[in-house]
Amino acid sequence: MPNIEAIQSALRQQKIDAWLFYDILHRDPIAYRVLGLDHALAKRRWFYIIPAKGAPRKLVHRIEAGTLDSLPGDKMLYAPAEELEKNLKKLIGRTKKLAMQYSPKNSIPYISLVDAGTVELIRALGCKVVSSADLVQQFEAVWTPDQLESHRAAGRAIDRITQAAFTEAARRVSGGESFTEFDLQEWIVAQFRANGVVCDSQPIVAVGPHSGDPHYEPRAQGSAPVRRGDLLLLDIWAKTLAPNSVYYDITWTGYLGDKIPEKYARIFSIVRDARDAAVRFVKENVSAGRAIEGWQVDRAAREVIRKAGFAKYFVHRTGHNIGQEVHGAGANMDSLETRDIRRIIPHTCFSIEPGIYLPEFGVRSEVNVYIADGIAEVTGAAQTEILKLLAGM
Repeated sequence: MPNIEAIQSALRQQKIDAWLFYDILHRDPIAYRVLGLDHALAKRRWFYIIPAKGAPRKLVHRIEAGTLDSLPGDKMLYAPAEELEKNLKKLIGRTKKLAMQYSPKNSIPYISLVDAGTVELIRALGCKVVSSADLVQQFEAVWTPDQLESHRAAGRAIDRITQAAFTEAARRVSGGESFTEFDLQEWIVAQFRANGVVCDSQPIVAVGPHSGDPHYEPRAQGSAPVRRGDLLLLDIWAKTLAPNSVYYDITWTGYLGDKIPEKYARIFSIVRDARDAAVRFVKENVSAGRAIEGWQVDRAAREVIRKAGFAKYFVHRTGHNIGQEVHGAGANMDSLETRDIRRIIPHTCFSIEPGIYLPEFGVRSEVNVYIADGIAEVTGAAQTEILKLLAGM
């Protein structure tokens, strides 16, 4: 059940007359999460409006009349297109400015989920459609205390599994075993099951040129062997089985040898410094009570890499919001792929994960940052140097 009063208060603060939710064929997962809808039938269009003042209202198809019955508010029905347009006009009423999951010029594509035709339809009724991006962040990305604890619990498990995976790789290499990136990935997934955490997709295990592919996916066929002298990158994310749990997401690198080659150490140091510059920017501004936007955090990291001469090899945003989905609906740390102007607000969490991706290898270092009241914290350990996996073996 959505918190209608809180949503209405936020609408009044932002001087928006209403928030209009719309869906067909489950195209807008944000609407279902914000409204608390489970398994709602959506083979026909439905609309749900929460005004800044007054009671919510809903419009559903006659053959799916029960779709929104779990939500408060009077219900209108339609079947023919003429009846839809007539009742949609009644649903909107005198609303002049309403929010939808829309982003002007698709500037924040993760929010822009309502199709252009539906936006045109609402505008034709005399409404100004504005982006719900800030509302979505407030009601989708803000964590409860229980969710923060689930993040910490997942972090404890993932930190153990990550270090154990490096140890396992070192053991196999030093023992002369033949194994691949996929084999190590399967070992990590087994550790997920044993430690009571789950993920939406498999962790990244990458060596050699594969580590230079930010979204590399090891497969049973075609993944690379892991050998002595390899740089090994692990990107691991998961959450607990607790209801409404949220993710923990990190990336570390290790070297399967006892002395780190200079070419790896140099790139790692630049990436680490970029990560730390972004973390420092967030901490200093949050502590000082200054508002910051996602794109500014990205710029703080990206400038370090640019000055080092590797700007063209940093090909993705600095970080993403973290929530019940590993890529959440809050502000991203992005001035490259988009210019995310959403403010970073309390009780949200995001990754900071700059990387440099060269043809022969890549390095990324990822931490999670949680914003509390007046303070920002890195919720796990931050890697300071590449792990020497075979030192002493």
